[in-house]
Amino acid sequence: MNRRAAEAAGRDAEALAAALLRDKGWEILAQRVRTPCGEVDLVARRPGLVAFVEVKARSSRRALDLALDARRLSRVAAAAELLIPRFAAPGDDIRIDAILIAPDLPPRHLEHVWQG
Repeated sequence: MNRRAAEAAGRDAEALAAALLRDKGWEILAQRVRTPCGEVDLVARRPGLVAFVEVKARSSRRALDLALDARRLSRVAAAAELLIPRFAAPGDDIRIDAILIAPDLPPRHLEHVWQG
């Protein structure tokens, strides 16, 4: 897959993930937020809770099983640390979630994927 196709596939996956979260009652505050530490794909809110969400789309279940690793999640966590003052209110709980997407599988929303 060339870079342009990969970029389009990533945007499609993020749109699907955002729709999934909205259906579950989340408000999407931001998408593709860049920081010096890395990028957060989605920032979502429910009352008292802000989630910084990593979205991974892969061509198969097997590839999805390898999509999340400590290095990637630590970059999301570092970016989230910088973004907390922008998106969280005092007293909000904060967490790092992931949404995994592959063809012919329902999207999976994983909560609390990083306990740094």
